[in-house]
This record gives sequence, C-alpha cells and structure tokens, in this order.
Amino acid sequence: MRDALAGVARDLGAPGAAFVLERPRDPSHGDYATNLALQLSKQLRRNPRDIAAELVERLALPSDVVEKVEIAGPGFVNFFLADTAFSEVVWTILEARDSYGCSGVGTGRRVNVEFVSANPTGPLHVGHGRGAALGDAIASLLQATGYEVTREFYVNDSGVQIDRLARSVWARIQQRVGRAAEIPEGGYHGAYLVELADGLLEEEGRAFADLPEAEAIARCRRAAIEDQRAQQDRDLEAFGVYFDVLSEESSLYESDMIEETLVALDRCGLTYERDGARWLATSRFGDEKDRVIRKQDGTYTYLLPDLAYHRYKARRGFDRAIDVWGADHHGYVARMRAGLVGLGLPEDFFTAVIVQLVRVMRGGEEVRFSKRSGDFVTLRDLFEETGVDAARYFFLSRRGDSQFVFDVDLATKQSEENPVYYVQYAHTRMAGILRNAEVDPDTFKRGSVDLSVLREDAEQELLKSLGAYPGVVGKAAELLEPHRIVAYLDDLARLVNGWYHHHRVLGEPEPIERARLALARAAQQVLRNALTLLGISAPERM
Repeated sequence: MRDALAGVARDLGAPGAAFVLERPRDPSHGDYATNLALQLSKQLRRNPRDIAAELVERLALPSDVVEKVEIAGPGFVNFFLADTAFSEVVWTILEARDSYGCSGVGTGRRVNVEFVSANPTGPLHVGHGRGAALGDAIASLLQATGYEVTREFYVNDSGVQIDRLARSVWARIQQRVGRAAEIPEGGYHGAYLVELADGLLEEEGRAFADLPEAEAIARCRRAAIEDQRAQQDRDLEAFGVYFDVLSEESSLYESDMIEETLVALDRCGLTYERDGARWLATSRFGDEKDRVIRKQDGTYTYLLPDLAYHRYKARRGFDRAIDVWGADHHGYVARMRAGLVGLGLPEDFFTAVIVQLVRVMRGGEEVRFSKRSGDFVTLRDLFEETGVDAARYFFLSRRGDSQFVFDVDLATKQSEENPVYYVQYAHTRMAGILRNAEVDPDTFKRGSVDLSVLREDAEQELLKSLGAYPGVVGKAAELLEPHRIVAYLDDLARLVNGWYHHHRVLGEPEPIERARLALARAAQQVLRNALTLLGISAPERM
C-alpha cells in the first residue's frame, strides 16, 4: 500500500513526497491511515480533501485487500482492511527480508548528522552515551528511508577549555616530579590526566618537566587532545558507533572560512559595531536578542565559527544538517538558526535535537561519579556493567529531550522484567521454533502455505503489528524520534511472547503448523530488523 500511495503521489507531480502510513491509535479510524493528502496539498496547492478523494480513486485497491476507505478530518485517508489482507504481510516480509520497513522517501537528499562531538578534555560520560545512541539511531532511520547520510564528529580542539586542559596536564607533570603546582581554576582533576602525565614523562624523560612553560603547554595540548580523542574513539567503537567524517574546529581557524563567513554576514547587512564589539542581528530572524560574534579584544565568540562550520556543511552539498546537542545548548538553537537563515540557508536546513542529562541509579541510590573521571559516570563504566545492547536500548527508550533515569539494576536483570531482554528473548523464541522444526526459512514462498488458517485473535493482532512496522519507521524518521521504534518493539514483543505462550506451533495439523511457522519467521525478521536499526543485536540463542 505504501508503494501504491507513493506511485499516486508521483503521478500527481510530487515524487518523493514525505508521508506517513501508520496504524491509528483509535481502531474506529481504520487499520491504517495516511496523511499523504495533507502533505501533497502543500506542494500542489490544492484542498487536501479533494486530493484525498483523488488518491482513493486512483489507488483502486482490490476489495479482497481493502474493505472500506474513509476520508476523515482535514484530509486523512483511513483504510479498513479485509480479514484476509492481514496475512499478506507475511509474504511481504519474507520477500523483503532485511529491507522490510525501508522506503525511498528521502532518495536524492543528503543529510549530515553530527553527534557526540565531545570536547577532547576527558572520558565520555553517560550523557555523551545517550547522545551517541540517539544520533546513531537517527542516522540509521534516515538511511532506512532513503536518505544519503553522513555521520560526523566535530572536535572542539580550540578555545579556553583546551587551554585549561593543557595547563592541567602541565600541573600534573610538575606534581609527578615533586614540585608544587595547582590545577588551574576551571581545570580538570580526573585521574586520567595523572595517567597521561606519567605517560609523557615515561616517553619524554624527566627533562620534559624542565621545558620552557610555553613550549611545554603547547606539547601538553597536542598530547592531551590525541590521548583523549583516541580514548573516545575506543569507547565509541566498543559502543558500536562509527563516524564517516571527523572535523576539527582548529581547521576553521587555519582556513579562511571564519573570515569569509563574517564578510558574508557584513554584505548581508546583518552586523554592526557597538561598544567596541561586532554584533550579529539575529533578532531579525526570531532570536530573542542580537548576539556578539567578535569581542572587544578581537577574538570570536563560539557563534561565528559555528556558523562558518555549518555554512561549510551546506557547501559540501548537504540538504540538511542535524546536530545532536546536550541540554546546555538549548538556548543556543535559536541564534544558530537565525544566523544560518541570515546567510541565506533554508529554515529547515538546520535542526538541533536536544539530549537531556542522565541520572544513573543502582540499589535505589544515584551513582554520582567514576573513580577514573573524578566527577561523573563514564560511558564505559556503564556499558561494561550493563552490556552495550541494554545501554543503547535504555538510552533510546525515551525522547532525547526528556529527563532520564538509568536503572542499572533493571538493565542487568536476565529476566522478562528487563525490556531489552524481553524483546531479544522474543526473537530467540521465534528462532528456536524454526530451529526445532528443522525448517529452512527459504522454503516459505508466496502461495506455498495457506495463511487463511491464522484466525486466532492473537494471530490477527500480531499480523496487524507486523504490517505497521514500515509506518512506524517512516514516522520515527520524519520526527527524528527513535524511541518510537523502541515502543513498537515493546509492543511487538508482548504480542509475540503472548502468541508463543498460548498457541502451539509444532505438532499441530500440518496446514496450521506450516502457517504458524511462516508467521514465526516473519515475526523473527521484523524483530531483527527493528533491533538492528537501533544498533542492538538480535541473538538466536540466549
């Protein structure tokens, strides 16, 4: 049905139109509903209800598939399927396999997803982990819906924090050779810098501590950035997160991009001088007030390099830039969007997805810090205790901009109380049925099994849920909300496990056994597709 709707949109002159086909929460609204007519009305400049009527006429869906179609509200189209239609999804799944749920909505559009982008000043904490899981899942969702996606990590290797890092390392070096030295105000106290100082002294020798301070701090800066970036990469690789591109803030300063951006803003008449500083008139584009981009001392605020960096993304051919940012950047979004619109980029070019902080609980008490980091729980601390699958699943179980409490006790339970265990176990059960039946899944071909015998209520509900998966993927991608896939998995696992407990597969009369084996294979496939989309494994044995 999704392909048929896309075909009609193409015929109407709107190829690649973004739309959702999903199961309504209210069953009275049909088995499936689409907003395609509403989406097309924006492009075609026509009344959405008129478009909906034309959609229904052009679709000409067979009565043995669709029993009734209704146009509701401003232009939603609701489909009521015939009972026999639900079983057809089994063949659709078994033929599509790993691509079931995918679509070509974003074909021809390039998207840059930048996430994590942690300062190279220390280990990744659990907040970075939540952002890593979210950014990676958003990228996967967009890929699944046809977009060409680039995953990018932006290294903040310039500025005050990096200078404090270098001076903190230098202070540790002095302390390790027996000299009195204080960590600078706002510096870094974690044990990881003691390890780095020891490594530098072992590699360079005791004479390193006697270098002129300016030279030593410059070398400490390079060594600290390299060391922390390497550790961050190792942690992210272990967490199953990879990047296509690594961009460095320092490269902006080494090139002409920042000055070019300032000149472009000047030419647009968007800057002015006041109190010895250079200001950007972001209030013209929805920001609450104008912002300083060059301070009185001639140095730049963060805003100008960030605008230059995102302008560079547009020059690289991206149609859209999606950034996953921590909660402390919430107030920064409006000024970034205003600056980019001022530079002539479309309003929908830049999107910021905000990630709230994570509280880690164990035994009913908050886990406040890691021995190694000194003041926070590291990502590695967490996933080494809970496992990567549980960490990713839990991080993705809520909207990124919602507060989140990570329950370590629940995440480590090997029982059905643990949601990721429950979902993975549903997949394992389906794999086990097929393994015990000694059935080659490839033997299930369209028409080789009579699926009309799948009449039990639990089977009909399961079939409906399997058919809803592509719509869930489409909506999650459109809204950049991977938690919708987690919610779907929770519901699908409940249906799968319920069916497993109450309806025997093996040993039933052959027509029923064969049909239920095909259903088990389809359920296994969808569970695996959804888990894989989130970067979570789908084990066949547990």
